[in-house]
Amino acid sequence: MVYNHSMDSIKAFYNYLQRFTDLTEDEFNRNLLPICKVRRFGKKEIITKAGEIENYFNFIVKGLARKYYKKNHHEINTHISFEGQMLLSQESFHSRQPSDYFIETIEPTTVVSISYDDAEKMFASSQRMEHLGRLIVTYSMVIKDRWQIQLVKMTPRERFLNFVTKNPELMQRVPQKFLASYLNIKPETFSRFKHLIRTHKVSAN
Repeated sequence: MVYNHSMDSIKAFYNYLQRFTDLTEDEFNRNLLPICKVRRFGKKEIITKAGEIENYFNFIVKGLARKYYKKNHHEINTHISFEGQMLLSQESFHSRQPSDYFIETIEPTTVVSISYDDAEKMFASSQRMEHLGRLIVTYSMVIKDRWQIQLVKMTPRERFLNFVTKNPELMQRVPQKFLASYLNIKPETFSRFKHLIRTHKVSAN
């Protein structure tokens, strides 16, 4: 892992934050730029280990990573994150308790990171920054709840088709065993579902 301050990466993070509020460049440069770190990880590199406290909020500029926990020698994937998404062990970051999860890259990955301490100081600096922080936390909670609802309400087949329709490129980028685990589908069932992709595309045309 190396640290490097890349303005292209920082710009991508700034554009992402503008989804939540009309953050000006001056506000970003004054409040966020000084605390942003650009970090690069190699393929299959651990970003966060279970048993450690998550100290960074990460935004993925380029690459792909998974969040998982271990159960009876099996790795259970709970999230697949890619460009333009947040990446962290949220429970640990906010509670300051050891994480139950590992976060590992699937591809070489570049992230913009802000440490917990720096984030807290930033949120305390003004109402605008505190509001931005609240919007980001709320958004992440909504995304998590939506996924939990899919796991409960959708059949494995519906879950598979919904995922590959929205994220077709991930079928090529993510190992099948990781996707099957993430979608809570048995590997052999996942393999059978793969033939549905072409059928689904044909019926949609």
